[in-house]
Amino acid sequence: MFEIVQRFADQGYQLDPKALELIKSHPAKEELIKSLLSNLDLAVSVIDSSHISNLGQSSLAPTGIKSTLFFDSKNNQESLDHCTPYTLAGTAKLNQDIEIGADITGRSTCTGEYNDFVRYFRDRYAKLREILANRLSARPMESLRRNTAGREVTIIGMVMDVKTTHKGNRIVELEDPTGMVTALIQKDSEIFEKSSFILPDEVLGVTGMSDGNGRIFVKNLIWPDVPNQNQILENGRGYALLLSDLHVGSKFFMEEAWLRFVSWLNGDVDDPSGLASQVDHIVVAGDVADGIGIYPGQESDLAIKDIYEQYQKAAECFNSIRQGINIVISPGNHDIVRQAEPQPALPETVCKFFRSDFTFVGNPTRICLGGIPFLIYHGRSIDDFVLRIPGLSYASPEKAMVEMLRRRHLSPIYGSRVSIAPEQEDHYVISRLPAILHCGHVHTVGIARYKGVAVINSGTWQAQTEFQKKMNIHPTPAAVPIVDLATMKVRKLLFA
Repeated sequence: MFEIVQRFADQGYQLDPKALELIKSHPAKEELIKSLLSNLDLAVSVIDSSHISNLGQSSLAPTGIKSTLFFDSKNNQESLDHCTPYTLAGTAKLNQDIEIGADITGRSTCTGEYNDFVRYFRDRYAKLREILANRLSARPMESLRRNTAGREVTIIGMVMDVKTTHKGNRIVELEDPTGMVTALIQKDSEIFEKSSFILPDEVLGVTGMSDGNGRIFVKNLIWPDVPNQNQILENGRGYALLLSDLHVGSKFFMEEAWLRFVSWLNGDVDDPSGLASQVDHIVVAGDVADGIGIYPGQESDLAIKDIYEQYQKAAECFNSIRQGINIVISPGNHDIVRQAEPQPALPETVCKFFRSDFTFVGNPTRICLGGIPFLIYHGRSIDDFVLRIPGLSYASPEKAMVEMLRRRHLSPIYGSRVSIAPEQEDHYVISRLPAILHCGHVHTVGIARYKGVAVINSGTWQAQTEFQKKMNIHPTPAAVPIVDLATMKVRKLLFA
């Protein structure tokens, strides 16, 4: 009994007496413990009998394939865009179930000149300022040097620099098209802890007292964030499986688990729930192949050392899936596209290996799938979020994705882990709210809900590599989030 309590305590959970008795008497005790530890929301601190009951009730998968229900959000939706707003210039309508918008594929104009960078950051600022201006009455920064001493003012600026003084106060340099302002956050203020979340190059609102000389003593910080407006989604239809990070070509690609997944999806194994037959969509958020020369020592990890052979093998994996499913594939940093983001869709040289009914999109991209708006991003900026924001880790990628939504930007930091091409517009601004934000990259499943948006990181199909061990990345492989687009229920199917 003590051993069970200790295992949960090591992971930060407490067990109430009823839950402990249920675990002790369960016929598959070890499997139950592993399922609880892998699927519990990190916000939970005490595990009671309801957590165990919910885990059992949600087992919809056939024998050997486990499933967990995460949330049902039908009656708690935000003000979300449906398919109509996605029919923009440059949008391709593929069929009645898929529409693509804001995709860089075939639209890149970046040459890397100075004016490209100016245009890019001005576009970012203008879009995010528009979002903030709906909640703030802000003034231009140049006006702070005219008769504003001792007055409370509000500005909207892009963060140029964040630093801490030798006295422990925080200084934030902000810029707008009219000038620059220094914002001072005192260490004993109520918002000092909140200010530790400020990132370079993001856009935020600041309210405080002006000294009339270009400085503000900050009282409040306002991020663009997702609004609190409820709306019920009514157009969703079908089930969607969310995948990423197959890394085909790696010695660590879990092909046997993939074959179990395909056998279930194709109806080749017993499926009492009938769930597999209801799957209409598969969305892949990048890293289909393992690539070549992506990280130090990768060559020794490769089972297939030719990039085109990797994609031929990947195509075999996907082509074995039954027809009648919309399969949408976006690239990642391991794929055969430019490393600079936003990335275009996979090139025709490898797309030709896949069935003609597949849809290839860029990274990031917005799609409307089965009546529901998705925002797909491979998620490389999660590295930056984990590095810069206190309390974030690779074990909980959904928390970093929530920070994307708070900032209404997928990759705010410029020039760090993510190489971003200065295109004519900033494709990372979340102008239109998705119903589902889908990422990958960090090889860990993470599922949450933030103000009505389903936040889902889809894990991996690659076992832990030596490089990942050095980076302290512990993957959760062969776990597939599945979304009922009619009810927005999210489950996780396990094929490991």
